[in-house]
Amino acid sequence: MKTIALIAHDNRKTDLLNWVKENQEALRSYSMIGTTNTAKLINNLLDLNVEPFGHGPSGGDILLAARILQGEIQKVIFFIDVETPHGHEHDIQTLIRTAVINNIPIALNRASADLIVLQK
Repeated sequence: MKTIALIAHDNRKTDLLNWVKENQEALRSYSMIGTTNTAKLINNLLDLNVEPFGHGPSGGDILLAARILQGEIQKVIFFIDVETPHGHEHDIQTLIRTAVINNIPIALNRASADLIVLQK
């Protein structure tokens, strides 16, 4: 089973939650992981099992990049907030670069997430 990572900045968590709700049947065919707060939100509101792996600003983005390098993650959905500065911007860029370099599909918005989740 392929593993998909679900991540969202605070200002985009509602957008991700709505997207997950609309795509939950397709997502059931994946093993899912997410940053601590995103996983908690999804697990509390929907009947899905998203494994939490770490808080983004406290190194969660780097943990996810490491899991990509270990071949554990096949797809990433990351609803980013580009309008708000983030203190861990370097970690975010490391995650994105790691996905790109390792040919891992990474969606940064709803339109690309739709394409990635529908592709098996």
